[in-house]
Amino acid sequence: MAGDVTGQADEMRVAFVSDNVAPVAPEIMQAIAAANAGDAPPYGLDAITRSLDGIYGALFETPVRVLPVATGTAGNALALASLVAGDGVIYCHEEAHIQISEYGASALFTGGARLELLPGAGGRIDPVGLSRRLAEAPPAARAALSLTQANEAGTVYSAEEIGALTDIARRHGLAVHMDGARFANAVAALGCAPADVTWRAGVEVLSFGTTKDGTLNGDAIIYLRPELAPDMRPVWQRAGQHASKMRYAAAQLARIAEDGLWLRLAAQANGMADRLGAGLAAIPGARLRHPVETNQVFVELPDAVEAALAAAGYGVRRWQGGRAARFVTSFANTVEEVDAFLAAAGRDAG
Repeated sequence: MAGDVTGQADEMRVAFVSDNVAPVAPEIMQAIAAANAGDAPPYGLDAITRSLDGIYGALFETPVRVLPVATGTAGNALALASLVAGDGVIYCHEEAHIQISEYGASALFTGGARLELLPGAGGRIDPVGLSRRLAEAPPAARAALSLTQANEAGTVYSAEEIGALTDIARRHGLAVHMDGARFANAVAALGCAPADVTWRAGVEVLSFGTTKDGTLNGDAIIYLRPELAPDMRPVWQRAGQHASKMRYAAAQLARIAEDGLWLRLAAQANGMADRLGAGLAAIPGARLRHPVETNQVFVELPDAVEAALAAAGYGVRRWQGGRAARFVTSFANTVEEVDAFLAAAGRDAG
């Protein structure tokens, strides 16, 4: 696991342990209810699922192919399986989710492709290190580069940084995948068009996460080059992702893309993290491990502060067993919740 949570889950406040603890956004629940009217063709043949290519083509300003999946892990594994042969290599950051949290899913669905781990400060792959590694690699081992946006340190790649990495990848014949479990948080933080940090910067396939942004189970694989999308039905079926009632997942994906909802929800989460990070950093003896750029806060806290949080019933998640704790905000958090947490953290500080 990426980290351990102190306390018992049924006895502690889970706020800020993860954005996965948040409820479903009301707008999404309404969309699911609206989809629950009458009969509809199964297995993705319904009108809502068939509308997704057009909806996301407009959002990304280019023709796309959208394939709904139930989880981010399924999105990553199946996207990479469509790009990488079983004897290939997936180059990724050493803290990438596909490495630390997905229990070999990419290797399973690619038929054995291995992960080649790359260092880089702030969760971002170092382009010099990528160039050096690829220059040393045998040609047969080159397959795909996987970037995470926002990354595991909660920081973001700029469009220019992505472009620099994808240029290197192209020169060495690599396909480019992006793990976008918190893509909305990254785009909201950057204030850019989604196209600017995907296909315009050289990304070909995006694992588009919305579950952390307010949906129930509405993730997707988005092929930004539709010609790369294989006939996914056999893969979907083997992976248990070819849902018979796909209209409900599709309704979530359709609604969150409507009228900027995905970015409003992400901006709320980011704003709460900014407030949380500033408050924790002001506690004597506390130190932010990374800049707070999206909705994740990594901070080293004095023992007295952690004890105060535990006494108040809050869980503290250690990141990868290290000294830093990770706190994650969601669209559902409020100023009052953040301030109550900060009051608990600061009660015995100093």
